[in-house]
Amino acid sequence: MGKAGVALAALAMPLAGCNAVGESTDLGVYQLVRAKPTSVGDGSLEVTPPRPWNRQRRFLFFFDTIRWVEDWTLNGPYLDGITFVSGMPGGEYIVQQRKSDERQVPKFRANMTAPEITAMLETAYRVRGGAVEFRTLSLQPRQFLGHPGFQFDFEHLDGDELWRKGRAVGAVINGRLYLMMFDATRSHYYANALPDFEVMANNAAIRS
Repeated sequence: MGKAGVALAALAMPLAGCNAVGESTDLGVYQLVRAKPTSVGDGSLEVTPPRPWNRQRRFLFFFDTIRWVEDWTLNGPYLDGITFVSGMPGGEYIVQQRKSDERQVPKFRANMTAPEITAMLETAYRVRGGAVEFRTLSLQPRQFLGHPGFQFDFEHLDGDELWRKGRAVGAVINGRLYLMMFDATRSHYYANALPDFEVMANNAAIRS
């Protein structure tokens, strides 16, 4: 979900050539994801990337240690990324937070509407992502995983003074949140990787 924090700044640089690495390469923080059907999150969601991406270990990324959440990046976390939420049940949070935190991201509820989910995502960007300005570009209906869902387009200005742009596609299915969210720097990387996101959003499937 956008940049993960100052500690990851140095990690973005060596990742740029990561997609050319051999199929079985494990780069420690990142693991190459090949262009084949791949399960994400808790394993209940499957996508097929059109080219190799890089899976980042959860404890270092924005949505950390949440079993239903997984993050990928193509060129580094400051440049682009996709967050997958694979059927998170009601009563759970999309981020780790302490009860003592002054600002809280709301927990997901099984009866949430699309506007309520997008408001939850915006709060996550502001509270945990460091967004100083957040703009909703559009919110419209969209089929996802064969169910009525939504598409949420947005952009945000972060503390590093870079504008980033994003798109989230999701649906609540049997009370669980299924979501794919793409976020990248607005200047170049958004347009570069958006087609990949669309391919995966269209071929995503719930594993039985």
